[in-house]
Amino acid sequence: MPELTTAVDSPVTAPPGPGTAALRAALDAAARVLGEDRVARAADDAERSRLLGPNTSLFRSRRVAAVLRPTTAEQVREIVELFSREPDSGSLHAVSTGRNWGLGSREPAQDDVVVLDLGGLDRVRTLDLDAGWAVVEPGVTQGQLSRLLSHTPRLVNVTVSAAETSIVGNALDRGVGMRGQRTEDLVGLEVVLPGGETVRVGWWPTAGRTAPVYPHGLGPSALPLFVQSNLGVVTAAVIRLPPRPEAGRVIRLSFPAPALAEVTDAVRRWVAQGLTRGVPRIYDPAAGQAYGGAEGEYLVHLPVDGTAEAVEALTGILTAEARRTGLFTDISATDGSDPSHPNHEVTRLVERGYAGDPDITDTLFRAKMGVGADKVDTAAGFLFFLPLLPFTGEAVAHADRLLREAAAETGVRLSATLHLLGPDLIDCVVAMKFPHEEEAAERAHRALDLLYASFAEAGFTPYRLDIDHAGQRDALSVDAAAVALTRRLKAVLDPNNAIAPGRYR
Repeated sequence: MPELTTAVDSPVTAPPGPGTAALRAALDAAARVLGEDRVARAADDAERSRLLGPNTSLFRSRRVAAVLRPTTAEQVREIVELFSREPDSGSLHAVSTGRNWGLGSREPAQDDVVVLDLGGLDRVRTLDLDAGWAVVEPGVTQGQLSRLLSHTPRLVNVTVSAAETSIVGNALDRGVGMRGQRTEDLVGLEVVLPGGETVRVGWWPTAGRTAPVYPHGLGPSALPLFVQSNLGVVTAAVIRLPPRPEAGRVIRLSFPAPALAEVTDAVRRWVAQGLTRGVPRIYDPAAGQAYGGAEGEYLVHLPVDGTAEAVEALTGILTAEARRTGLFTDISATDGSDPSHPNHEVTRLVERGYAGDPDITDTLFRAKMGVGADKVDTAAGFLFFLPLLPFTGEAVAHADRLLREAAAETGVRLSATLHLLGPDLIDCVVAMKFPHEEEAAERAHRALDLLYASFAEAGFTPYRLDIDHAGQRDALSVDAAAVALTRRLKAVLDPNNAIAPGRYR
């Protein structure tokens, strides 16, 4: 179908300039819906570039026409309807809590959009501990929900980021938690479509409904259309709450750099045979420092959980397997249970994370970032690169070489964590920390560009994009016609471009 391929090459429609009469009218109407105190407008071009404040990655600050801060789903519906009326009304860029650190924070990919800040939608609407689900709004944080679940038989799949990060925002951008990919936690979405219609896709609780949680429904499933999507604004999600394990432990293994490929293949066998739970991790020497890793050595975290007997059995099996390989310089399964062990506190925090309890005080987060969550955007320099790798020793060693080459060429400190998502797939989280100043930022962004190029050439494509690489979607797509299909859907659902293209245009 030639029209699909043609659509891929079509230019993205630019949002209207900030001075159009239609945009001013939409903002005036939005102020009547929200109250003037929940609308921040920029008076001139200089202020438009400052309206969102700094971002930790030192991406160029985009010009923003205004920031709107609704507190209810109904207000969101009214605002989306306002901006859908005509092409010159402007485009909305939705954020949850705005802590998309390393990929753009609150910044949109394009200039002259209106930021729709959903942080004020912060209710846990419903919680069903028997069936294992919760309905949460975009402003609900993982710390907030985990506190509600404390001392209950259910848990939330948390990430290793700060406690005050959004559950819905991270899941919609395909983030990874300590127990699995967060997209797998999504079973239903409440979405405001362009034009103001609200739909609920996937599974949604209704009064008297006894059907078990099943997100796929009958016929084509619409839920995946709204993940990394500009087809609607999500105002709530149903997320799974897995059963809390009775016991848990993290086994720690250390090994030298030359053993990376062999260790990767050994750990893959254990993952494939179901000897671990959640998402095991391999940290390079830089990433492992925050977790008590030995200087110059790689660190492995192998989580096990279940009944107390199952944990003891799996621990014994895995430590015996590790010893038989002869690859590891240290094998320990008691760090979290032995108060005298030097890594006791950090291991206990990791074990609690696998059990669904985020580090509420952000102890590990501060150790990694050097500042608290409230200072990341103003004081820290930080970029993310997030490629996917095949789970093979050869692929991991190749990726490691590419990282070392980029670091050597730019002088930027890189750290890598491998999230082992199953027997065949690795999420490679590459973090770049740098002083929060211009020269260091330029080198870090140069390293980021090199990684996008070298990893793509190797066939290792990213699964999340930052705001400066939004245009990479076409180049990295397996099938140009598939990308064009999503743009045809966009043209049908949102002819006036009310919802901004964002990072996945």
